[in-house]
Amino acid sequence: MLKAKVVIKLKKGVVDPEGKNVKKALHLLHFKEVEEVKSAKLFEIFLDENDKEKALKRVEEMCKKLLANPVINEYAIEIENVE
Repeated sequence: MLKAKVVIKLKKGVVDPEGKNVKKALHLLHFKEVEEVKSAKLFEIFLDENDKEKALKRVEEMCKKLLANPVINEYAIEIENVE
């Protein structure tokens, strides 16, 4: 079994209202040293697969078809063994 970790972020230049709201809230809580907050999503996907290359290709398909919007998102995938 393999596990894919998929991190989906907004592309550079895309407005991140969630990040801006978190930054504002942190400042209200007196965390004034916070200069910027960027939001991201993390998916852990467990696959009944032993071939890392096949797993990577399948997860890339998942990102393209469902998990990420190619207009505004970029993503990174890590494949690891599950012990």
